[in-house]
Amino acid sequence: MSTSFASSESSAGTGSSTGERGTSAGWALAAALLGYFVMTLDALVVNVALPAIGSGFGGGMTGLQWVVDGYTLMFAALLLSAGSITDRVGARRAFGAGLAVFVAASVSCGLAPNLGVLVGSRLVQGAGAAVIVPASLALIREAFPDPVKRARAISVWALGGSVGAAAGPVAGGVLSLVSWRMIFFINLPVGLLALFLLARTSRSPRRAAPFDWIGQITVVLAMGGLTYGVIEAGADGFGKLRVVVALAVAVVAAAVFLLSQARGKHPMVPLELLRARTMAVSVGVGFAVNVGFYGMVFLLSLYLQQTRNLSALETGMAFLPMTALTAVLSPAAAWLTQRFGPRMPIIGGQLMMSAGLALLCLPAASAPSWLLVLLMIPVGTGGVIAVPAMTALLLDHVPAERAGTASGVFNASRQVGGALAVAVFGALVADRAPFLPGLRTSLLIAALLTLATAATSLLLKHSPAHSSRSGKESRS
Repeated sequence: MSTSFASSESSAGTGSSTGERGTSAGWALAAALLGYFVMTLDALVVNVALPAIGSGFGGGMTGLQWVVDGYTLMFAALLLSAGSITDRVGARRAFGAGLAVFVAASVSCGLAPNLGVLVGSRLVQGAGAAVIVPASLALIREAFPDPVKRARAISVWALGGSVGAAAGPVAGGVLSLVSWRMIFFINLPVGLLALFLLARTSRSPRRAAPFDWIGQITVVLAMGGLTYGVIEAGADGFGKLRVVVALAVAVVAAAVFLLSQARGKHPMVPLELLRARTMAVSVGVGFAVNVGFYGMVFLLSLYLQQTRNLSALETGMAFLPMTALTAVLSPAAAWLTQRFGPRMPIIGGQLMMSAGLALLCLPAASAPSWLLVLLMIPVGTGGVIAVPAMTALLLDHVPAERAGTASGVFNASRQVGGALAVAVFGALVADRAPFLPGLRTSLLIAALLTLATAATSLLLKHSPAHSSRSGKESRS
């Protein structure tokens, strides 16, 4: 570990041998993996259960969009400050608090008596998840200072998400046979196990700094206004007063946010960080990949059940080849990064995803469902190749004290992509018959967007993962 980290731990009695530090690193990686697993599981298990939730509570397409976007909205909006909080209170403490909130909110979702309480609980669940992601990556950054070992650890961390993605659709289908409420209770035992493992890790350093209240409030207003405006426009059109007001609030809040980050003494997202080439490209890549993946999962979960009349279990099984293969291939991302450098898997993964999304637009309404199942595979595979390589490259190009902030910005861009995909694509298919034209238009938009960000990834310089560079953007 670094000298500063070791010295900060000595006062707490944690000056330890190399073997003890290695053991602590193992516990930290295991806790981070489980935290990421349960979050990914929750995201995909909900999509498969949407028709069952709609049957129980009503609310139409708008209600279903909010069940998904209530979570991703808070996730994205709070990720920015959660990264800063992670740096300031310590990764270990932040991870534990975020996971505890996530588990408690999951129980509340499972007990929800109506749609309003469910959406409200999903908002709180997203807030907890927002802290877990940057804190888990910061835990790994502290536990594995060597770039090569860190890249391998991130690949293992990503495997937790891939396994969660593989299990999510099938678990959603199986649990929906009992009750859709069971999809939230499944988070409880996994979350408690992660907290137990976290208690065995070393304490993290703390870096005191004021909280950016203006930045946090304005980013919530900007993202919330945009998401609300797009979802409601899908149901009532852009001419409605509340839609116009919501979008106007989003624009004004976004302007104030940028101004506060440029002039504030302690911005939660320093603009110089966003101006760095690696950071800027990673934001675009994260956004596009989640637009494609989560947009596709949301749409096909509804299409297979509402139009093709598959059951929830059959729909979950339809996603299994894609999600299971991504779980198997996830470790290959680290090998590709070490063998060819991060740029090749970043670009190649996006091109694969773009091709898969475009091909999904081609089958006719009468095409067999198994053909759709096969065409999903390159979408999931492309994402699992690109994201870990992009994450490793990003963490290798920021100083340790910015690791939480940088990972928060990167993952916020991913969640914004997922939230807007559900909002925009849901609007394109809302209350429209047939479903297929809106589905095709949505997937084509995602394919073109991913293709565009693959092109921008060419701006990344060749920088093999085994390089010993310290990681500041100016050196690249």
